[in-house]
Amino acid sequence: MLARIAAAASVIAAAVPAMGQDTSRTGVHIGLNYQPGTKPGVVVLPIVGPGGDTAHAMIQRDLDYADALNVISDIDPGLGSITVNYPLLEKLGAAAVVQAFLAPTSLHVIVHDVVKRRVLLTRDFALPAAVGSAEWRMAIHDATDWAQQAITGSRGIAASRIAFIRDGQVYITDTDGADTRPVTQKGGGPLSPSWQPTGRFLTYSFFGARGTQIAVLDLTAGSARALSATPTGLNSTPTFSPDGNSIVYTHGDENGTDLYLVPAFGAEPARRITVGHGSDNTQPTFSPDGRRLAFTSGRSGHPEVYIVNIDGTEPDLLTPFQFGDDIYRASPNWSPDGRLVAFESRVNGRFQIETIALRDHTVKQLTSDGINEDPKWAPDGRHLVFTSNRTGVRQLFVLDAESGRTRQLTFGGPARLPSWSRSLATP
Repeated sequence: MLARIAAAASVIAAAVPAMGQDTSRTGVHIGLNYQPGTKPGVVVLPIVGPGGDTAHAMIQRDLDYADALNVISDIDPGLGSITVNYPLLEKLGAAAVVQAFLAPTSLHVIVHDVVKRRVLLTRDFALPAAVGSAEWRMAIHDATDWAQQAITGSRGIAASRIAFIRDGQVYITDTDGADTRPVTQKGGGPLSPSWQPTGRFLTYSFFGARGTQIAVLDLTAGSARALSATPTGLNSTPTFSPDGNSIVYTHGDENGTDLYLVPAFGAEPARRITVGHGSDNTQPTFSPDGRRLAFTSGRSGHPEVYIVNIDGTEPDLLTPFQFGDDIYRASPNWSPDGRLVAFESRVNGRFQIETIALRDHTVKQLTSDGINEDPKWAPDGRHLVFTSNRTGVRQLFVLDAESGRTRQLTFGGPARLPSWSRSLATP
């Protein structure tokens, strides 16, 4: 196969317009025509410039991890990156080509429709000077997501990050598992990190002088503060509202635990949402429109997932009620499109990841290997990150809910309690 490619590479089928001559409309989706349910083949041409090999590997990996395209990687580098041989690439199964040119401060990306022999879209992405830095990598991830959207109509997940707990600290990592680093100091035993929609802030619980408190961490400034409006005692499992202005969390005392709402950046007192009458009500997750919460409650005698309006009215059981010692549903997370809630469920004595459809309450089990907990949705509403002990040590794994494909995200020390950010791409 490589010999065929190398031999045909000298035959130039279609030249790409020079950067200054490109007349494609930027920012308008045209997209490919392909059979629904199939994965269009895509080729990422070699990238010339500072950090070109790294950028090329990242784009290929990001497109592969998105599970929406078939990345064709056995392409002879001699095919070149200046011109595109449409007939040859079509024979290799490519429906699209991603072509990129690196300059010291920018990345110029061109997406080609191979079948129609045309340039779909072009776009320039600003790059920081430091090749391989966190900001540089995020710009490459952003370019990948944009290329995927141009091809499939759906944005990818590369330009987002995942927060989690390791060694008594909050860590963050890119979706490809690279650039993993702590963002808090050791001490305080932080738990349950959750992203603010802009990606600038994280909230989590920690052990402080007033009991278990809720913190808001400014990732830009590198500083954290405790929410003064929360009462003393047990405060845990905080989550930001979809508009980023409020936090709902769990407050507990000798009478049980309930959900409370507090301004994320103000000093108003906390407002109670649930009245559990001595039961435990915890682990809130917002619906995408911010009007409802799914949460874990033991009010039926064992943990189940419930839904309640943000003002505390109309609490309703979501997961099907069953009897038995093995029944335990917890850690709900509402999908970005509002159709599903993922949660952990005890199955034959071990926790597994399941989803339930809001429309008809259909339950689907997604995992079966090992113990699997704490599911969190990616911004595409297709992928989930969760904790699993399937390798012998708790690590984070990413699951494609459509195909079942699973990959390990973290390595090294134990990792748990993940949270997936929204897209962090610059508007």
